[in-house]
Amino acid sequence: MAPLVSTIDIARSPDEVFAYVTDPARFTEWQGDVVRVRAEDGGPASTGKGDRFTTTRRIGPSERTFTQEVTESRPPGSWSARGLDGPLRPSMDITVEPLAGGTASRVTFALDFDPHGIGVPLLPLVRRQAAKGAPVSYRNLKRRLEALTG
Repeated sequence: MAPLVSTIDIARSPDEVFAYVTDPARFTEWQGDVVRVRAEDGGPASTGKGDRFTTTRRIGPSERTFTQEVTESRPPGSWSARGLDGPLRPSMDITVEPLAGGTASRVTFALDFDPHGIGVPLLPLVRRQAAKGAPVSYRNLKRRLEALTG
């Protein structure tokens, strides 16, 4: 299946957008289903290639925690992370492009899932939920970033 792709324009520079959107410690600020994020070693989650972090998401009435690894980090243009465990391993590719002479940004998100075991029959449901929920998160991201001063 093709990834779920969404694009949003944000009135902030690519450097600002990239730093915020790829910081796992800030996921709880704009992704409503994220309960907590931490680095695999227990410290602050980092964004460099090879860094690992765990994300706990609220899915229905329960919480699920999974580990992700940053597979690409090329500021301020692209960042990718892949799930390493669980029945539905998410992957996210983020591209940030400059607009308006670098005073604004176009952010493209490509979200996909790699199902394993019980995740295979759950994949259609999860994709439908993500197709509804992810754009809400992206609009939250835009609101938060455009409200920042400085």
